[in-house]
Parts: sequence; C-alpha cells; structure tokens
Amino acid sequence: MTRTLEQTAVERHGDELYDAFLNRTTVPNLRDRVAGITITDAYHIQAHFVERRVRAGEAIVGKKIGVTSRAIQEAIGVFEPDFGQLTSAMAFEDGAAIDLDSLIQPRAEAEIAFVLKRDLKGPGITATDVLRATDHVRTCFEIVDSRICGWDIKIEDTVADNASCGVYVLGEDKADPRDVDLTLAGLLVERDGEAVASGVGAAVQGSPLNSVAWLANRLGQLGIPFRAGEVILSGSLGPLLPVSDGGLLVATIGGVGSCSINFTRGGVHA
Repeated sequence: MTRTLEQTAVERHGDELYDAFLNRTTVPNLRDRVAGITITDAYHIQAHFVERRVRAGEAIVGKKIGVTSRAIQEAIGVFEPDFGQLTSAMAFEDGAAIDLDSLIQPRAEAEIAFVLKRDLKGPGITATDVLRATDHVRTCFEIVDSRICGWDIKIEDTVADNASCGVYVLGEDKADPRDVDLTLAGLLVERDGEAVASGVGAAVQGSPLNSVAWLANRLGQLGIPFRAGEVILSGSLGPLLPVSDGGLLVATIGGVGSCSINFTRGGVHA
C-alpha cells in the first residue's frame, strides 16, 4: 500500500500516541478518524512515535513481531504479521516486578526471543539463515499494551501504536536453537502455580524461525537490517492473558527454559 498522509499529519498522530504513552491515557482508534489511512501511513506514524522516545533518551534494542496467529489476523483483517520497535526502557529482567500502574491496559503473552550474534539483512533470508545468525533463544513474556481506547484495534491502529508494545521480560535460561525443535516446543503458562495457558512453536507462522525470517525480509525491503546483539520477539505461542489481577506468571517452553514476572500495583503486590 502507498502512503496517503502528509508528514504534518503523521507527526501529529505520532505525537498524540507519544503523549498517551507518557500520560498513560488512551486515544480513539485512528482508522475511524483518519480518512484513507493505510498500513504504510501507520508505519510512518509508528516511526515518529518511536523517534520521540529515542529523542527522550531511549535506545532501539530490537524488534517485535505481532499478529502471527491466523485467528488474530482474521480478527483484525490482515493476513501477514506486523512489527514494532523494542527500546531500552521496555526491557526487564527475569522475575521482575512490573507496576500495573505504569501501564494502561496490559495483557501478557509468552514467546520465544531470539538474540542475534550477527547482522541479518533481507530480502532472501531463510529460516536456516536465522538459525545461523542466532546466538541463543530464551523464553520471554511480552506485556502488550495499547494506547487505543478499549483495545479497539485493526491493523492500522496497532501498527501506528508501535505494534502495541508495552514491556518485555527475558528469562535467564539460554538455549542453542540448533539443539531444540522450535516448531514442536511446547509452552505452559502458570499463574500462582495454576496452569492458565498452553501453546506450541508451530502456532507462530509454522515455526518461530519463519516469523523472524519474515521480518528480516520485510525490513530488508525498507533498508533496515537486524543488528548483532538485537533481541527479536518472534510472536506469541499461546493466548493473550489478562494481568489486571496481578500475581506471579511463569512461562516454561520445552527445551528453551522458563521466565517469570510479578505484577504489583503502586509497588504493592496486586
């Protein structure tokens, strides 16, 4: 799709989303307010939103891939994934306590994170290329969060909103992806010791490797490479989980490892 918005409109909507991020507020969806908005427009808005965060002192540390399951794609009317930028302020360590008051309307999803040891630049990147470029993989929680009122999103809304990025937590366990079949890797998520979700690597574009290769090629079309050391979140293996009630979430992915995250409110366990 082509770009339809003037740069002044792109910056206005990117500033609006940045202000919502700073103030932990929401805005009405863009698709009903911005006539003719395209996915290309939305990515330009995202770029301005993220640039505001970088100008404020954050650094780009990786990428996230979203909308990887067919069910979610059908729900928001698109048939390929989307992507967002990860910044240094989004990163938390395994076992971190996340203050729900610092977010807006968060939800959790468990996935496999790739940490790269060499650059990758599409087009023409294959799953095998991703495997060769990966230093290790880890179990990860991504806490998605939307600046759009009531999660009333279609693809243009979530793309503009930096693919609904909130924060993420990387597990301490590191696995060599050559030693595990990521397609068959099973996920179990527990909340305070009780199983609440499950999934499998094949839910992510047939394999998380395919998901990362897709993004390398998509970014390659834009002249953007993956850089050595970047973290790539490959997409959720299971369903989105509510976190408004707090508690301890633990995700375990077979052959990869585990990751945990606590939720508090105002510094007190929720």
